[in-house]
Amino acid sequence: MKFNKIVCVDQTKLNKQAISELQNFSKEEVEVNTDYPDNKDEVVKRIGNAEAVIVSWHTQLNEKIIEACPNIKYIGMACSLFDDESANVAVKFARERGITVTGIKDYGDPGVAEFIISELIQLLNGYSGNQWKELPQELTDLKIGIIGFGVTGQLLAECLIPFKADLYYYSRSKKDGWSDRGVKYLELEELLKTCEVISIHLPKNTELLQASEFRTLGNKKIFINTSLGLPFDEKAFQNWIVNKENFAIFDGDAKSDLSSETLDHDNVIAHDTSAGWSAQTLERLSNKVLENLREYCQKN
Repeated sequence: MKFNKIVCVDQTKLNKQAISELQNFSKEEVEVNTDYPDNKDEVVKRIGNAEAVIVSWHTQLNEKIIEACPNIKYIGMACSLFDDESANVAVKFARERGITVTGIKDYGDPGVAEFIISELIQLLNGYSGNQWKELPQELTDLKIGIIGFGVTGQLLAECLIPFKADLYYYSRSKKDGWSDRGVKYLELEELLKTCEVISIHLPKNTELLQASEFRTLGNKKIFINTSLGLPFDEKAFQNWIVNKENFAIFDGDAKSDLSSETLDHDNVIAHDTSAGWSAQTLERLSNKVLENLREYCQKN
């Protein structure tokens, strides 16, 4: 089948080949927007009478928007779909109306792991100005705790094992095989007490750390977040980062939700670019979005 019209409602970052191939699934010319809509009305206007919508994580497709666009049959998320609750699309509402919603996963994980290791090495050794301790440190024997042990968390552990870091993780369930490789499971409180470095990998807007967790974490620690949205209470974090012996590292996506008050701290290292974004990421993302669309059209 072909859709009457396909709209890329915002800057979805598909590569040129993928945008060209979208035309194979549309009766009309594919409408590609290269910026982010300012409001709900603009989103509705862009979608119009289109049957298929491609959207990035930046743009919300809530119930009111979906209801205002009755021709939609398919929503392709050019971003991760961890679960319905954390998605920027009203997934359950859409499916109740007979709309197919697809997401992608495992497209930017290698770059995220590289970002974390690169930033950690720079901070441990003072290569970019800030240095964690008086003397440079190696990854060897460094107690690193990974919160959220999905694909990205496991890949980070995989990359750190050759450096002989002392690795721990916390997740909703224990993962088979990792203890045999020296990656130990700890409950959250024990992990925060034990580890010198904490790296967080949680679904979007999963707030896990409150004031009590930061008190448990203590000082002389490194806090790394590349999750979308804030997995912590920002005020509690601000109280923790006041101690100059603590450091925090954020990529561009994690930084976007932080206040200027947080970013003003010299011991907060926050980048404008997103961790994991690369030529390879773009290719994987584009291929997965196209594959989801192709599979839908073949079945209908």
